[in-house]
Amino acid sequence: MDSFPPPAPRDPAYEPRPGDLRAGNDDRERVAVVLADALADGRLTPDEHEERLASLYRARTLGEIAALTVDLLPPEAQPLRTDVRPVTAFFGTQRHAGRWVVPTHFTATAICANVTLDLCDAVLQSSHVTIQVTVMAATLTLIVPEGVRIHMPASGVMAGKKNLVPPSPDGPVIEITGLITMGSVVAKSPKRPRRSWFRR
Repeated sequence: MDSFPPPAPRDPAYEPRPGDLRAGNDDRERVAVVLADALADGRLTPDEHEERLASLYRARTLGEIAALTVDLLPPEAQPLRTDVRPVTAFFGTQRHAGRWVVPTHFTATAICANVTLDLCDAVLQSSHVTIQVTVMAATLTLIVPEGVRIHMPASGVMAGKKNLVPPSPDGPVIEITGLITMGSVVAKSPKRPRRSWFRR
């Protein structure tokens, strides 16, 4: 009977790129909806739609399925984003939400601005994510699902740091480092839907 050598051990320091993470059924369904809309309004021909749909269900990684809608929607409207760049906001308001991969090391800068990072539908690249922030006369709000642990060792000068996320003994960690000057960083979980007294 033939014998096969055991697989080579994985380097513990190895970390897959965001696009190399495995795709799940929910991710495929998000892309399938965009492809169906593109077929309905003529952006894709029936043959193109069929070809992309077949590629979608053959694909294994987030990067492979994200590539199928790049030419159909602008970057901010993509159903899945794996190429996430640092957030930089000067004045005004920015919100990042939806299905996106949060890199292990991520940078967010808010100067005289309100920035919201909604991670409720996001994919964390690793179990310990560090967000390096620069917040000056601004507010950065982090929204995470329950079960995520928040650490805030960021330095502050006339700053506010609020962690409103319920404590969890385990689960992934999001560490917020950097500098907050005359601003604030708030971490919280999404509001639970209000119960209707008429619902049975």
